[in-house]
Amino acid sequence: MTRDPFARAWIEIRGAAVRRNLRGIRDAVSPEVAVLPMVKANAYGLGVAGALEALEPEGPWGWGVATVEEGEELRALGVSRPVVVFAPVPPSLAARAVEAELTLGVSGLGLLERLRAEAKAREKPVAIHVEVDTGMGRAGLPWDGAREWGPRVAELTGDEWVRWEGCFTHFHSADEGEGDGGPDSMTRQADRFRQVMEELSLSWEGPILPHLGNSAAALRRPDLVGRVVRPGIHLYGGRAGKELPAPEPAVAVRARVALVREVPEGTTVGYGATYRAQGPERWATLAIGYGDGLPRSLSNRGAALLHGKRVPMVGRISMDMTVVDITGIPRVRPGDVATLLGEDGEERITVEEMAMEAGTINYEIFTGFTPRLPRVWIPGDDG
Repeated sequence: MTRDPFARAWIEIRGAAVRRNLRGIRDAVSPEVAVLPMVKANAYGLGVAGALEALEPEGPWGWGVATVEEGEELRALGVSRPVVVFAPVPPSLAARAVEAELTLGVSGLGLLERLRAEAKAREKPVAIHVEVDTGMGRAGLPWDGAREWGPRVAELTGDEWVRWEGCFTHFHSADEGEGDGGPDSMTRQADRFRQVMEELSLSWEGPILPHLGNSAAALRRPDLVGRVVRPGIHLYGGRAGKELPAPEPAVAVRARVALVREVPEGTTVGYGATYRAQGPERWATLAIGYGDGLPRSLSNRGAALLHGKRVPMVGRISMDMTVVDITGIPRVRPGDVATLLGEDGEERITVEEMAMEAGTINYEIFTGFTPRLPRVWIPGDDG
């Protein structure tokens, strides 16, 4: 049975806006810096196939993912460029990584030993990028222990089976503004990383690629990103950090009006009856809820757009339905389209606004939308 993506609720992503946001990152860094777009978590929840199609014309050096399974998905979609798996990989998945010709981020010698054994057994060479922990603390080999682990990494990558292709770290506060320790911490982490490169006798311009920065780093300190930049949230229309340039909005979340009701004063709505009509009101039930990834924390706080006007959410958001107060907007009818994220006429709800009202971050809003919402990628015009 053919599914109508616009029947109930859906996500729209403008591919042209995503491409222009990538160009903004390219313009921010040196022309010699290669670009490695991050498409982990199903391209930040927006649909990896659409992201590949939108970004491929820009000719990225490769693609960044978080898991072996995500890398395998890219290969199944026909991706031939390098695919770098950045999150630590259990040694049991080394064989699958070799078979899929994935590039693994290495945070421990145990994985590297297993990876080399699997590559040799299958006679399939692999590439690795060594992660250095300069302060993030969640993964990577310790920056102040390079003299101990460096020789072993060199030994395990000294033949044809494992090629040491990259060395990277990750800034923990690149998204923070002035006064929050961000820029100072970035300099400190970059200095630690350079010290590791020197202790390992690795040239900044040599065959092993150094890379340090994501979207926020590229926009805040392009001089520190290294020879590869790893943009993510900025591509998809989310602001990468405080005081940083806003990307072009690329995402909209829409839902149909399923029901319109006239209610008398005192009528309650939703689980727990947390909202009571203050007088005669008109309510619209939208065909979207927390089962679609709309944060339940927006209950009695969030808003939607209908006919170009902002309308408040009333009552608790249900798994499948959300009610908004449309009193004063008489033209609303079942089948009309409400906007939960994006623009309608002169009004706009940004992902940052939604995240603030929900008490979270824009990353979690994007990645929280469930598979029940069809992702509709709109190619658009790059002009």
